[in-house]
Amino acid sequence: MLCRGVGPDKHTFPRVLSASRHAGDLPFGQQLHGHALKLGLSSDKYVISALIELYGLLDSVDSAKLIFDKSPSHARNSVTWTMLARLYLTKDKPNVAIHLFNQMVEDLNGSMDPVALATAITACTMLKSLKEGKRLHMIARKCGLEFDVLVSNSLLKMYIDCSSIDIAREIFDQMPSKDIISWTEIIRGYVKKGGFNESLKLFREKIRDGKKPDSLSLSSILPACARMAAHKHGKEIHGYLLRNGVDFNLTVQNAIMDMYVKSGFIESAAEIFGQMKKRDVISWTMMILGHSLHGQGELGVNLFCKMDKDSSIEIDQSMYLAVLHACCTARRVEEGRYYFNCIRTPKVTHCALMVALLARAGRFDEAKIFIEERKSEREAEVLRALLDGCRIHRQVKIGKQVIEQLCNLEPLNAENYVLLSNWHADHAKWQMAENLRETIRDMGLKPKKAYSWIEFQNKVHVFGTGDVSHPRSERIYWELQCLMKKIEDEGHKPNSDFFLHDVNEERECIQIGHSEMLALSFGLISTQSAEKIRITKNHRVCFSCHDSAKKISKLVQREIIIRDLNRFHHFKNGLCSCGDFW
Repeated sequence: MLCRGVGPDKHTFPRVLSASRHAGDLPFGQQLHGHALKLGLSSDKYVISALIELYGLLDSVDSAKLIFDKSPSHARNSVTWTMLARLYLTKDKPNVAIHLFNQMVEDLNGSMDPVALATAITACTMLKSLKEGKRLHMIARKCGLEFDVLVSNSLLKMYIDCSSIDIAREIFDQMPSKDIISWTEIIRGYVKKGGFNESLKLFREKIRDGKKPDSLSLSSILPACARMAAHKHGKEIHGYLLRNGVDFNLTVQNAIMDMYVKSGFIESAAEIFGQMKKRDVISWTMMILGHSLHGQGELGVNLFCKMDKDSSIEIDQSMYLAVLHACCTARRVEEGRYYFNCIRTPKVTHCALMVALLARAGRFDEAKIFIEERKSEREAEVLRALLDGCRIHRQVKIGKQVIEQLCNLEPLNAENYVLLSNWHADHAKWQMAENLRETIRDMGLKPKKAYSWIEFQNKVHVFGTGDVSHPRSERIYWELQCLMKKIEDEGHKPNSDFFLHDVNEERECIQIGHSEMLALSFGLISTQSAEKIRITKNHRVCFSCHDSAKKISKLVQREIIIRDLNRFHHFKNGLCSCGDFW
């Protein structure tokens, strides 16, 4: 154009500057800047906007600020103010972005547009500043922009990320028009808070409202189904996805796989994984950890070895965590030690898994040396890993020492005193056990109660220890008593050893009154004979219930799956997937 003698104008420069920015060619952009100066076009507001964006993205935000500061007042409109603020957000400087917004409000006498407000609200989200966010909300209301979709969506995200889901819901309910982002944000908010049932309800409302879910909204709702009690909802969403031809991209595939792993369907997760044409580090990590959580540590380690041959996958700390977990489940000490040594800067969680691996394999001397070398004596996570090994191998003396260390480290954690009380009770030191209970009461500490739950006919049935509140309690206890009688007739004696079990109340309750046994009995009397029974417990399964569940699975010829605090237990034909190491 220049060679033909055609002179550029204020419309030409912004477009060529934009092309220069997209090409990543800063020197050419600087030449264009020089041309604009020579032709007297450098003060045009469109040219200035293009220059701010060029320098901000290809040079530095300070260079962009210099362009902005030297521009004439007529060029400092809401577009250039907002553009500069967004550049500061990309450089993780939300405080500066809010300061610029405040300057803009003052400079433009309160005049603003939705993009400027949304940018400032995003800065508050990054800062997790509820106070500043509420101030901007008031400004949006005064300007009549509160229910502009862009502003409303930004406010939704801000309130959700600032843990104010109730205010976010008020805004959502008042919005005259909602787009796919609005629905996705509020659903994400409830999932983040743990309001899974409400998030599923909203997801169905969104579909009824005619908003077809995209990959992002599906990835947001699937975590709500990543629970034993919600597996039917997860399958329902998976089916909807297949029927309606929703984009089955990598993010969605990973979310579905994660849902199946966490809801107890490891076979379905493995099937999804096997069908994936492309896998990223998240896919591999999720499947390796999934196998481990379901007692298939060997499969997890073998999968890691297979992945390790793929040079395109960069192994990160999360993947090392997954393979260490798998080594721990499979008790493959040498492989675990090798992978641990591959980690450049191991974190406490990596160290805890290494200690758990050594302790579960009965190598307590090596575990102690490792803890000393890593100076992890005061890390509660590491000590609990050592305690797990003591529990498995009945290392009473070491176990007591570890519990006492935990009490010193976490003097306000009631669970530690419960552990110590149980230890004393297990050794018939009743006065010491009672003294510790008094200590717990005097300090106002509240140990977490044990609960188990099971889903039946779209309703979740929750059981506590010794619970008699269920309408079918009489039948539940009768069924359990009959089963225990049959087990005893076959020569099995209940294991009454609660050593290091972290639920004090379960010690005082007969075995058939434990929450997981009540849930199991309810499942047996409520479901068809071929149906798997799926139970979740908020504590670790005790020795006695674990033994009984194995015997019952063989007696009734049914698979029983119990998800406890740490893993899934698949009981089948008198055996458990954990191999009695949990």
